[in-house]
Amino acid sequence: MVGSEMAPLARTGGLGDVLGTLPAELQERGHEVSVVLPFYRPIRENRTLKIKNTGKQLSVRVGGKLMISEVLQCKTTDGIQIFLIKRDEYFDRTGIYGSEDRSYEDNAERFIYFSKAAIELARHLTPSPEILHVHDWQTALIPVFVAAQDLPFKTVLSLHSIAHQGTFWGLDFGLTHLPGEFFSAKGVEFYGNLNFLKGGILYADALTTLSERYAWDIQSPKYGCGLETVLREQAGKMTGILNGTDYSVWNPANDQFIPKKFSPSAPSGKKACKEALLEEFGLDKNPGGPVISMNSRYAEQKGIELLLPLLDRLLSDDVRLIVIGEGESEYERELMIAVKKHRGKFGFLRGLDDRQAHLIQAGADLALMPSHYEPCSYSAIYSLKYGTLPMACATGGLHQVIQDYDPTNQSGNGFLFYGYTTEALWDGLSRARKLFTKKEDWAAIARRGMDSNFSWETTALKFEQVYQKIVSC
Repeated sequence: MVGSEMAPLARTGGLGDVLGTLPAELQERGHEVSVVLPFYRPIRENRTLKIKNTGKQLSVRVGGKLMISEVLQCKTTDGIQIFLIKRDEYFDRTGIYGSEDRSYEDNAERFIYFSKAAIELARHLTPSPEILHVHDWQTALIPVFVAAQDLPFKTVLSLHSIAHQGTFWGLDFGLTHLPGEFFSAKGVEFYGNLNFLKGGILYADALTTLSERYAWDIQSPKYGCGLETVLREQAGKMTGILNGTDYSVWNPANDQFIPKKFSPSAPSGKKACKEALLEEFGLDKNPGGPVISMNSRYAEQKGIELLLPLLDRLLSDDVRLIVIGEGESEYERELMIAVKKHRGKFGFLRGLDDRQAHLIQAGADLALMPSHYEPCSYSAIYSLKYGTLPMACATGGLHQVIQDYDPTNQSGNGFLFYGYTTEALWDGLSRARKLFTKKEDWAAIARRGMDSNFSWETTALKFEQVYQKIVSC
């Protein structure tokens, strides 16, 4: 596997979570798996890793530069072999993709270099890998390089978010050393630019997305971000596979980060977690309504613009609202103003650590996920396990994870609203607020969520089926 992130070594989101768990599950099923990562500064500074030099050196040409790269190695606690591509001018930086809300200007060069180095490493490994499984735009050129050089590897590209495509100006194509015909409609060219993801979609042997629903969504103009026609043409090799989660980490029955453990059969510990969460954010105790959380990046995709106009209306009721994460400064300013206006009812925190991430899952009653689009949703899966009812816009993986509550037959594990509008979100909140007064019904929904199973075991089996299909071709 080749990726730009892997939890807990280097992570900015769900991509890192996948690389942090899927390899171990595949290894449990008898596969020989290794992961290739850039040797970032946080990995260098991680004193718990026993990093060794492999003695291998890779010669990589990018544009007019011929560079020698060292290959380091270490192992995860699960025993997964990690290869680290060391090139300090590219990777010894404060951020993975940028700093101070700006992307690095040489990201095209950085990840072209990394992709070429990963291929060179694969060529020198013994035994030779059968499959190169690459993730998102940062490594999406690997299938293109493999095809151009007629290398004996099968390739799988996982699309974590179609919105981030690795689009750079056309002159960066010269950095790739690909034959000129690849800069065309049937290659990496897209409206005059170099598009990493488009190339990977065209040349990978198989494509996967983070849910069956998202695989369907991105073939439409509404969600395809301009690549919907390409994706429809390649739909025959695309498989939607809902991400799993690691229940040894995300489980209130054994969670080391929460003040009191709980389970479906013994749910009383959730009350202590709620009290601890309110105290953590300095909010008034014993609200008559639910404690509502939103743990997300503040960006248009995540629906923060739907929530902001509702803050005064929502907080006029006896509820508590906690918003955590980070993102665009204009949204953060509005949230800071709301904190001063609604003291005791509204808490806001920029960023969070592991303890706070677990506490908010355990202590909230209702978790907001009003995303415009969502490939998967770890947050929804985590919330269900912790008896926190998720509320989401019916899109992508959220629609697959969450079943809308139906009072007629007492089914469902959360709330869905249809239509990406502020009023649709408000209607959903009003429905949840009314149901919260029916304690037995609310508890029954929470129990159904806690009994849900989204383990990596099922997910790994589906990836295995994809691998078997392309290897047998």
